[in-house]
Amino acid sequence: MNNTKLPAVEINPVGKIKSSIIWLHGLGASGHDFEAIVPELNLPASLGLRFVFPHAPEIPVTINGGYVMPAWYDITSTEFIQEEDEAGICSSAQLLENLIASEIEQGVSEDRIILAGFSQGGAIVLHTGLRYAGRLAGIMALSTYLPLREKLEQEQSPSSMTVPVVMMHGTQDTVVPITLAEKSFHHMKKLGHEVGWYSYDMPHTVCAEQIDDIADWIRKILE
Repeated sequence: MNNTKLPAVEINPVGKIKSSIIWLHGLGASGHDFEAIVPELNLPASLGLRFVFPHAPEIPVTINGGYVMPAWYDITSTEFIQEEDEAGICSSAQLLENLIASEIEQGVSEDRIILAGFSQGGAIVLHTGLRYAGRLAGIMALSTYLPLREKLEQEQSPSSMTVPVVMMHGTQDTVVPITLAEKSFHHMKKLGHEVGWYSYDMPHTVCAEQIDDIADWIRKILE
């Protein structure tokens, strides 16, 4: 087992830490990518919410000519579900589980931990969260899809069936097509997961309306 704990940007509440969000960035970005969203969410201090934005390992990415960059797994084609990097996905899932364990060690109950991620990061939180043995607070997947989709039915954790999941996607997304996200959504629903869906008139990004919806969803989960 890889017990590595990734370096991360951490934003702590003023008082006691009562809950945590572990938020994974997309391909080529860093833990700083979503740091600025924290004040925009305007979440109540009573949540005692700590944000953890880890930096992905740097690996060669085939689709980018083998260029070494921060990535959660390799991508060989724009057809994301073709020739999936199962080893890379599972390796990052273990790194995410290490971060969950670290939060628990610091006194945060696992049912007060939300996993969030954008694009590649969102794929990892879906893969990991739906297989995680404990009962998390929620899973938020932004502009992403479910990797290794056909293996989920066999590998999903029974406790994940009651974990609230939300997917948010742009209708103009040319990086991760919304049709791929919709297929992921319907597959999870078919297997019995509690999945919500939001779409926005935007490309592969985050918009102001969405930030309001993210804040509302987090409050609903944690309050």
